[in-house]
Amino acid sequence: MALADTVRLVLAPPHPAGRPFILGGLAAFVVGLFLSHWLAWIGLLFAAFCLYFFRDPERVPPGRPEAVLAPSDGKVIALGPVPPPPELGLGDTPRWRVGVFLSLVDVHVNRVPVDGTVTRIAYRHGRFHDAASVGAAEANERNALAIRLADGREIAVVQIAGLLARRIVCDVHEGDAVQAGARFGIIRFGSRTDLYLPEGVSPRVALGQTMVGGETVIAELPPAGHG
Repeated sequence: MALADTVRLVLAPPHPAGRPFILGGLAAFVVGLFLSHWLAWIGLLFAAFCLYFFRDPERVPPGRPEAVLAPSDGKVIALGPVPPPPELGLGDTPRWRVGVFLSLVDVHVNRVPVDGTVTRIAYRHGRFHDAASVGAAEANERNALAIRLADGREIAVVQIAGLLARRIVCDVHEGDAVQAGARFGIIRFGSRTDLYLPEGVSPRVALGQTMVGGETVIAELPPAGHG
């Protein structure tokens, strides 16, 4: 990554979900100037961390309707066929799942993987295990979305809370038309995002590969009716 691109990434404006945290840190800084320099330093460092954590850079989708894009930044930690979340009503036939783990230094804004219509959103309470651990996708708190493509095929995206995450934000609603690469939510402080491909579609990524949300192509959609 070029130096100019790195600077733009680090200095990107924060997502609105981060504003209360940033303002809280700045408030602690101001109060600390009068009461305690330790409090001022803590407030300033917290505000700076939140500015970095909640950064929301612009992304440029490839603009190909057959491309399925990464729903978040991070590293692929799970790759294999499993049934989609039962709360979405997509059946129990295994389909390829790509699990992406987001560390504290990754951009945590979630992005739409394909053009389509949100047909169902289902929130489920759960635990807050390490999002990279075995079983976290099933046990942890999560928010699942089903998106129907124009040809009727469906794809699923699941926002999964992690060890430190305590708030999943989803800004779309059932019935909304969405575009590939557009923002649809954020998970605060460490998390995972799982993508369930349509039946018969295989991923073109590998375990350990780094994803760029809204830009990395995870799979190519063949014409409807072709495997």
